[in-house]
Amino acid sequence: MMDGASNLCSSAWVRSVAVAVCLVLSQPVGAQDAKDVEETDLMQMSIEDLLTVEVYSASKFTQKTTEAPSAVTIITATDIKSYGYRTLADILGSVRGMFVTSDRDYQYIGVRGFNRPGDYNSRILVLVDGYRINEPIYDTALIGTEFFLDIDLIDRVEVVRGPGSSVYGSNAVFGVVNVITKRGRDFNGVEASADVASFGTVDGRLTYGQQMQNGAELLLSATRNHSRGQDLFFPEFNDTARNLDADNARKIYGKLAYGGFTLAAAYSERTKGVPTAPYSTVFNDPRNRTTDSQSVLDLAYNGQVSERLELSARMYYGGYTFDGRYPYDLPPVTLNKDEGRAQWWGTEAKLVGRYDRHKLVAGAEFQDNYRQDQKNYDVDPTVVYLDDKRSSERWALYVQDEITLRKGLLLSAGVRYDDYSTVGGTINPRFAVIYSPRESTSLKLLYGTAFRAPNAYELYYADGATSKASPNLKPEEVTSYELVVEHRLQPNFRLTAATYRNEVSGLINQVTDPSDGLLVFRNIGQAMAKGVELEAERVWSGDARLRVSYAWQVTRDDTGAELENSPRNLAKLNFTTPLFDNALRAGAEIQYTSSRKTLAGGTAAGYPIANLTLLSRKLAKGLELSASIYNLFDKRYADPGRPEHVEDLIWQNERSFRLKATYRF
Repeated sequence: MMDGASNLCSSAWVRSVAVAVCLVLSQPVGAQDAKDVEETDLMQMSIEDLLTVEVYSASKFTQKTTEAPSAVTIITATDIKSYGYRTLADILGSVRGMFVTSDRDYQYIGVRGFNRPGDYNSRILVLVDGYRINEPIYDTALIGTEFFLDIDLIDRVEVVRGPGSSVYGSNAVFGVVNVITKRGRDFNGVEASADVASFGTVDGRLTYGQQMQNGAELLLSATRNHSRGQDLFFPEFNDTARNLDADNARKIYGKLAYGGFTLAAAYSERTKGVPTAPYSTVFNDPRNRTTDSQSVLDLAYNGQVSERLELSARMYYGGYTFDGRYPYDLPPVTLNKDEGRAQWWGTEAKLVGRYDRHKLVAGAEFQDNYRQDQKNYDVDPTVVYLDDKRSSERWALYVQDEITLRKGLLLSAGVRYDDYSTVGGTINPRFAVIYSPRESTSLKLLYGTAFRAPNAYELYYADGATSKASPNLKPEEVTSYELVVEHRLQPNFRLTAATYRNEVSGLINQVTDPSDGLLVFRNIGQAMAKGVELEAERVWSGDARLRVSYAWQVTRDDTGAELENSPRNLAKLNFTTPLFDNALRAGAEIQYTSSRKTLAGGTAAGYPIANLTLLSRKLAKGLELSASIYNLFDKRYADPGRPEHVEDLIWQNERSFRLKATYRF
């Protein structure tokens, strides 16, 4: 802890920022009128108003953030514009206690010190309007440019920390992220957006949204992304990878809502050049690339059965394909293909009842993963190493009760049973005591367990040459303890503090079997993560806003060694303010990540990153312009490599720019 903290404090400009923050926080607060939550962007609300915002994702029913049995962060559409966020990964990287790494193919989210090289975002659950996007082969939550939703279609993102398996089941180990989409009424017409950016990046979006006279709402959107990518020098190969970092994506999304019904459909496809030559492939070969596609069809219903009883239900279909192309120098150079094909359908139903001092939730889920196929083969000559075809099912029952014991004192208790055709059943409870001695203060004492069922890749991937199947894997389990304190010093000034301890058992690790030298997954790991998080938020009458946070975290395995890719210190600052009589809005962001261990025993040095965005909405009616600079001070920094890489460190983007124009017809 002291090493990371001293590194943080040793930076002169970071100290200057800290002093500025203290001065800003000490300034008087102006009054701000309360506004209707349903008709006002959350960004335009005071902290006092935000405390009354109802969130859904913590308990699967709407409740105030102060009454949710977890620490919740909300990122709004205006936040996304003010800070120039380009992907869901950018959004999550700004949240207290989270950090994002990249291997120049995918982006991976770390939560409270846990982001192990080799994982595929499988220990956090990501939802879109309640629809689970973690697919059933690798359990991957895609959060970069491959995420199927255009960032401009997001109304807000609810980030719920801590174990969520008592409500959501597998993958909700360290948190749940629910992306809430915009509605047709948020556009009421046609909107076009285009941007140009560094590294040959050009993006475009066309959206139509409308609310009809009968109340029906329609939203249709199409997006195209293209980036040449950065030329990168790799000392391991003593060569530069040129034009191999390309990123091309296309996305189509539609949503129709009427009465209590909502029908959503989406298709996306992203092809990414891979300049790192993973898995000992040929360096500087343009055939090194991956392609991911996602298909979504989701029909949901929400309505009142009676004055006190609410029914929610959905049926859905999902599809996911992965295609990896890897050239190997055997010789001659042989192209190897690695494929994943998944298709599934499912249904769920939930009842929410409000009776006197009780809020009861009871629900059931079923999902049929009727296709979980994996294949690996050489193209010419054709040699098949893996051709595995599987299917599986899961079902679950859960119940939760929020009890008002007396004014200012809530007890939340819930339990869920999940049954997998692959690994059997598991039970996960959650308990929370929420005490508010006064309206300005809330204390939350939280306990819960969570699990992650082994996925098809871990259970069955076996190419016969380097790896073998492990069909006897059991679920990973985590037990979590947390204390959260939220306090309003003034109506527009909130402080949050949290301390937690996560104990992980049955951790799934990939190891080498000494009997045959093949890689295999085993339940042999244990880990412990503990930490403290602090955050301050302040709003001024002129709509200037500040959010600053610090997280200290330690993660260790069962030998006491710290885990790889786990920074001890994370510090974040977000400040946005109107300029020149609201002609412009400036959004400044600073993120500090301390040093991390690498897989080879090295160190990825700590680094600060600063981003700046200027936003204008007043140059012409319906026109919105923004200009962003990312990595403002051109800091050279790297993330730890993953097991498939020769590189111990993978260097990230230098300073880059983006100009964006949005016009509403």
